[in-house]
Amino acid sequence: MTAPLAFSPEVARARAEGAPVVALESTIISHGLPYPQNLELAGRLEAEVRAAGAVPATIAVMAGAIRIGLSAAETEALARGEGVAKLSRADLAPCLAAGRIGATTVAATMIAARLAGIEVFATGGIGGVHRGAERSFDISADLRELAETAVTVVAAGAKAILDLPKTLEVLETLGVPVTAYRQDAFPAFWSRDSGLSAPLRADSAGEIARAHLMRARLGLPGGQLVANPVPAAAEIPRAELEPLIAEAQRLAEAEGITSKAVTPFLLARLAELTGGRSVEANVALVLSNARLAAAIAAEIAALRD
Repeated sequence: MTAPLAFSPEVARARAEGAPVVALESTIISHGLPYPQNLELAGRLEAEVRAAGAVPATIAVMAGAIRIGLSAAETEALARGEGVAKLSRADLAPCLAAGRIGATTVAATMIAARLAGIEVFATGGIGGVHRGAERSFDISADLRELAETAVTVVAAGAKAILDLPKTLEVLETLGVPVTAYRQDAFPAFWSRDSGLSAPLRADSAGEIARAHLMRARLGLPGGQLVANPVPAAAEIPRAELEPLIAEAQRLAEAEGITSKAVTPFLLARLAELTGGRSVEANVALVLSNARLAAAIAAEIAALRD
């Protein structure tokens, strides 16, 4: 049996021609910004990928199929967000089987990208080990997916609301390469420096592409995480953010927020606490990640020619 994939005409042409393709998640549309800002960002992301020489493939689940590349009407439906499920590894198959509409998170986008033969994926920041995980055991499925699914993921590190030392430790245990782009520090989403060193460093898209292809030649499972720091002009320094994250965490605990509701709650509170600066930084970093992902995909395609 084959996976229920439905390719947009643009992505189908790119695959047939061996052109570089970059996967994009859809939860940033359905669960990220309010309408119509989310629709505008979806268009800007795809435009950034095209301008950098690759074809964008925004991924979502609709009508019993994984859509690899969305039409304008499909993107509009996601942006309006009526009854859109948020899909990770555990939810993907049930949503497909039920014929529901769903937006893909990091883990689900990686799975869909691998099924579609797409090797590079741009996102904002990955999930990881939540603060207080020693009590809650709240650890994102993104980490296991990086260890199992052979896709290079470009992100601005892990979300700053997480326990970053534990997140890096789990990634190391799982054998996931974590490479900072053009710096030695591991970035923390809105901040360029988390105070932690990245295990690896790369200074060009070509270096990252070669590492991706070498992993395949060695038969190593899983992908690699490329930690691309937020553009300096949009950064919120770690020293400024930490007290605000602590306050948002306190509010979440006071209101009994748990499980999948934790991350959206914290992000919403931080948007309020930073006067919207965290949202502006989020937009800047995801656009930057799309550009780098396109450059990596182009290098992979060139190395294969």
